[in-house]
Amino acid sequence: MALTTKLEKMAVESRVTQEEIKKEPEKPIDREKTCPLLLRVFTTNNGRHHRMDEFSRGNVPSSELQIYTWMDATLKELTSLVKEVYSDARKKGTHFNFAIVYPDPKRQGYRVKEIGSTISGRKGSDDSMTLQSQRFQIGDYLDITITPPNRAPPPPGRMRPY
Repeated sequence: MALTTKLEKMAVESRVTQEEIKKEPEKPIDREKTCPLLLRVFTTNNGRHHRMDEFSRGNVPSSELQIYTWMDATLKELTSLVKEVYSDARKKGTHFNFAIVYPDPKRQGYRVKEIGSTISGRKGSDDSMTLQSQRFQIGDYLDITITPPNRAPPPPGRMRPY
């Protein structure tokens, strides 16, 4: 997989109707025969996703990371690619929260949909979640918050009394 941080100013945006999505079950992708897509990823390390106004009027946040991947890429796979670029994110226990940023034609802006999270060095329930399963569309952006282990919230789940 190729990885680059070079800024790309133009992006093609497309939307598929809900009926079309329901008709298409998730098919396995042959990565040898299928051309990868350009995934434009924006990261923060303040524990919050970017504000939607940072994506307005053709502008995007400056923290862009470009990843060539496929629709069957998992959140764990994307986490490992981000860790290749940001050495601080390699620490065990670092939290990665993922959100899809997509155009909202009704409001002439963007909307955000949180889709899941991973933790570096730990297995989690969202690890195998794919872009395709979350209805990611080519042209959408991915916004990832990277939270160091010392500032991360406790992992979700039941606390067992002793």
